[in-house]
Amino acid sequence: MSVLEMKVPSPGESILEVEIAQWLVADGDYVEKDQAIAEVDSDKATLELPAEESGIITLKAEEGDAVKVGAVVCLIDTSAARPAGSTAPKADVKEEVKAAPAPVAEKTVVAPSPNPVNEKSTTYAAGTPSIAAAKIIAENGINPSKVPATGRDGRITKQDVVAAMAAGFPADAAQGWGGTREQSREKMSMMRRKIAERLVAVKQETAMLTTFNEVDMKPIMDLRKKYKDAFAKHHDVNLGFMSFFTKAVTEALNLYPAVNGMIDGKEVVFHNYADIGVAVSSPKGLMVPVVRNAEQMSLAEIEREIKRLAIKARDGKITPDEMTGGTFTITNGGVFGSMLSTPIINPPQSAILGMHNIVERPVAIDGKVEIRPIMYLALSYDHRIIDGKESVSFLVKVKEMLENPERMIFGSKDPHAVLLGL
Repeated sequence: MSVLEMKVPSPGESILEVEIAQWLVADGDYVEKDQAIAEVDSDKATLELPAEESGIITLKAEEGDAVKVGAVVCLIDTSAARPAGSTAPKADVKEEVKAAPAPVAEKTVVAPSPNPVNEKSTTYAAGTPSIAAAKIIAENGINPSKVPATGRDGRITKQDVVAAMAAGFPADAAQGWGGTREQSREKMSMMRRKIAERLVAVKQETAMLTTFNEVDMKPIMDLRKKYKDAFAKHHDVNLGFMSFFTKAVTEALNLYPAVNGMIDGKEVVFHNYADIGVAVSSPKGLMVPVVRNAEQMSLAEIEREIKRLAIKARDGKITPDEMTGGTFTITNGGVFGSMLSTPIINPPQSAILGMHNIVERPVAIDGKVEIRPIMYLALSYDHRIIDGKESVSFLVKVKEMLENPERMIFGSKDPHAVLLGL
């Protein structure tokens, strides 16, 4: 018998420990080489753990366990033959679960301080949510019976819950939301704990202040309406608002470098580039993937990169390297309906721009009242290195370029002044 010890690989620099978020196979399953066998949480991202060889797997860690990088989490008997009649990894998994349910049930019985959610997650009964799915269900007060299940043996996956939330649930006025007097406890994921620590640290360790402004979005909305079809056809990506905001921000950062800087001990580090973090919501929580050298990108390149990173974050495949090293962050609470907020700085950065929903409001244009699509902007910044004049001027410059999109072609300069050589 030849047994391979599978150890936790290092997900990134400075990460010493991960958490087993979800086993994608059961003890005793036959797994194929490179098949995803588990999802592991670090304090920065969720990663899939692939099988290093084919064989029968023996699990050495439970879901929710924190394990050191380099620790053994499972064994693979590489000398084991594939079950008769099995031709694909999915078939292997189903046959093994049905043929050998005993190890799974045994684990559930002997686990210390069993949690009802964790017990269900290790039995593959129809209608049972996975760990990730159960977390989203609990956070949003969803009735699991209302979620169509597509997972193995009728199990509810996190993708099932996300899809059901996107589609909406039918209202049931007679039953209400079905609350009970029961309580449940769930361990915070490693990523959520790290986010909590960082947010508290920012409030305690920075002199954070927020300044506000408003933007008339009509010029950009008119531009998108006129060119969105041609843009999508030519560049194979949709033209959204994020590319305009990212471009405007990079030009403003060039004029006000302190907003793009950070404190390192007794020194201020200035960056001659703009690595823009774009906050996105994922089933695991808020993530901030980074668009590298955004100052060099066109609108189409920015849109493609944001789309690529957002899909990876949504699918839990974003890497720690893709979420570190940003110099400035943009967060869009408007997609959830936020009118106004004070975003918290993403350390060690010194500023963050908050976008909000676009609402038609009466405004004065050339002495007359007109209805315009207005968005409120909020810039939170570290007052230790960014003065009020710089922060306000930065936000005004972003506003000017968004209300005059042609200025993005010429950087922060007035295109008419460029034409006249002024």
